[in-house]
Amino acid sequence: MFEVIILSIVQGVTEFLPISSSAHLILISKYFNFNNENLTLDISLHLGSLLAIIFYFRKELLNFMSNKKLFFKIILSSLPVMIFGFFLIKLNLIEHLRNYKVIGWCTIIFGIFLYFCDQQKVKKVINKDFKYSTAAYIGFFQVLSLIPGVSRSGITISGARFFHFKRVDSAKISFLLSIPALSAVSLFGIQKLITTNNLYISSLNLLGIVLSFLFSYITIKFLVKFLQKFSLVSFVFYRIVLGCIILFYAY
Repeated sequence: MFEVIILSIVQGVTEFLPISSSAHLILISKYFNFNNENLTLDISLHLGSLLAIIFYFRKELLNFMSNKKLFFKIILSSLPVMIFGFFLIKLNLIEHLRNYKVIGWCTIIFGIFLYFCDQQKVKKVINKDFKYSTAAYIGFFQVLSLIPGVSRSGITISGARFFHFKRVDSAKISFLLSIPALSAVSLFGIQKLITTNNLYISSLNLLGIVLSFLFSYITIKFLVKFLQKFSLVSFVFYRIVLGCIILFYAY
């Protein structure tokens, strides 16, 4: 129960903030000696975040026909990370990246990168300026999120800011890009459960979905309101401090 509650909160809070959910989940799991082999719990956590972002964009998703070009751009932008992610998993390279040194350095380096991208002049909005070419470029930025510590949210927001999108619009682009990414993670996990004949869903898994959904949705709403008034500097500062602590421990 304690493991489910802690990991659900960590997943919900960190998935959409530019601070790397995978890094926090790895660090928290190692600190508390959680069992990181619970595939059904991992699926539950990501499914909760997926349901939260779908609920947040429910009007846009229900009105698909008027927004179909936007969603085609999101799919285009998501292809690179899915392709690279597939090969990383098949070649069993992911585990080589899941160590304190990689997480620490990436947390700092891409935090600084976020800072410089956030200094760009603001002039673009998602409704008028999010073109297919921009979607493709941001999609290749997102490939870097396969490295723990980079942050999928952080690198996609950085990419959107690099192309001069407003902070709130950059966050919305990142949110939309999370739909295919979280869907792919959930479907991949379900496929593994089917192949291993392990489809048992417990009440703890349902609790994980509910808590992850609640904290994800609260975080999404918070980030949108936060970026309407403030810059991303506080997240940069947090990443640098966290990265230094991780590297101190690693070395």
